[in-house]
Parts: sequence; C-alpha cells; structure tokens
Amino acid sequence: MATVSSVTVGKLAPLLRPTRTTCSSFSISKMGFHFKPIGNTVTESVVPTRKFVVRAARTLSQGPSLGFRPPQFQLPEPLTGNVWNLDDFETYPALLVMFICNHCPFVKHLKKDIVKLTNFYMKKGLAVVAISSNSVATHPQDGPQFMAEEAKLFNYPFPYLYDESQDVARDFGAVCTPEFFLFKKDGRRPFELVYHGQFDDSRPSNNVPVNGRDLSLAIDCVLSGQLVPSVQKPSVGCSIKWHPETNV
Repeated sequence: MATVSSVTVGKLAPLLRPTRTTCSSFSISKMGFHFKPIGNTVTESVVPTRKFVVRAARTLSQGPSLGFRPPQFQLPEPLTGNVWNLDDFETYPALLVMFICNHCPFVKHLKKDIVKLTNFYMKKGLAVVAISSNSVATHPQDGPQFMAEEAKLFNYPFPYLYDESQDVARDFGAVCTPEFFLFKKDGRRPFELVYHGQFDDSRPSNNVPVNGRDLSLAIDCVLSGQLVPSVQKPSVGCSIKWHPETNV
C-alpha cells in the first residue's frame, strides 16, 4: 500500500495535472477546486481600505487519536424525521462525520463548498453525516426547526442530525464547528479514524480562497487505498455551545 508523503502533499498545491504519486489531484480539479500556492497569488498594493473582519472565539480540534473507532449513535434528522445510527453506514468503505451548526461564521464560510465536496465524493462511495450538538438554550438558531430549514435551503446531500443531549459530541471528542472525522473501513473490520483535520487553510477574513485541499486529499487517499498523511492541521472554528450548568 503506497504512502502519500508530506513532500507529495506539498506538490499538490498547484493541481495542474494528475500524477501517479498523488491521491488523485485530477478528481479534485474536476470537482471545481483549484489549488494555487499562496505565494503566487497576485495582490494589489493600493491605498488601504476599511475591511470588515469576522471575529469569533477560535477553538482547535483535538480529541481522539488516529485509529479511533466511531462510537455508536442514534440521532434524529429534523428535515425528514428519520432516525440514523452508525450501522446505517456499515456498507460504505469510508465515512465522513462532520460537526457543524447554523450560526458559526467558520461553518458559514465553508458551507457551500462543503456541499460541493460532499456531493462529489458521495457519488464515489463516501458516506457522509453532519451533526449539530449546540445548545438551543444559548443558541436557539441552531435548533432542529432551523436545522431543517438550513438543510433544505442549501440542499444538503447528507443527513443533518440533532444531538440534543450532546452525548454524541462528547463520545467523539468533538469541540468545535466545523470539525471533520474521516473513517475508513477495510473489509469487515470496523471503521477507524484516519483523518481528523481541517477543510483547508481558508478562514473568514483571511483572504485565502476556499479549495478543500486538506480534506479532499484525505478522502482521495482513502478511496484509492493509499495511506492518509499522518501530519494533519487541526480544524479551527467556533466552540461547541454546551448546555449551561444548572444549579439545583
């Protein structure tokens, strides 16, 4: 089984043509993501203008180590009323679990491209599920009614599940939105975590184009039977909004 080295990852940036050493840069470019080295980006030197900067408390993903097996869950999908559990994805070779929400600026920044990426890879055999675990006591806009509206508005191709108790987020070790957990399955063996990192280097107001490079590379590696690079940048986002403590 071939290993995708950190050197190969560095060469992926331009994505000008497919090569034998990558995990299928061709498929990513077909999807519409174009990776360009930041150093080659042309910027204009003009009189500074006022910028509107999105400010939000940043939290970095941490939690489980690679090889971690996903915990069982049983969660409702507000849009359809269906209840989903881990066993529903057992027949797939790979599973992407995303912790997202409605209100977070970091999620909003990537939302359309998350839909684009998941649409592309679900056609190639990837299973995808999104989970919102935020407390509606502090953020009612993340409640199930608004989740259903969000899923319909953006035409989510994946189920968007509501973790009211927040137990699933705790079981996964999730701490921020967005947070990505990519699992692979070898034959009859259980799913194992192979990627727990960022979507790409883009952040709200950092002027780096969204390209999905990091997550796309990991998915390509899994679906092509190659090893996912072990050096992974953590996802950055808003902290999960835990239920307020109550004094009895």
